[in-house]
Amino acid sequence: MSEELIIGHAAEAGTDFLIYTGNYCGYCTAAKRLFEQKNLTFKEINFDENPDIRNDVVTTTGRRTVPVIFDLRGETPMYIGGFDETNSYLKK
Repeated sequence: MSEELIIGHAAEAGTDFLIYTGNYCGYCTAAKRLFEQKNLTFKEINFDENPDIRNDVVTTTGRRTVPVIFDLRGETPMYIGGFDETNSYLKK
């Protein structure tokens, strides 16, 4: 079910990126600000507001920290990583 959950969120998003976040996360705020600066749309899903999905996302990505970011601009969602990876990815 783990991967299907993310694919479902991506299909519903209708945005450039999907970002899983947490409350009081400076890197989450920085990632959202980066998307806004680059005029890229994103759908945010907060783990603190949706704690039941965290384990599925961790199982799928292996990432235990937030943010967890996917690029939705291709045919299938592409896992990027966190803020540092996304910042580097968008400079390419």
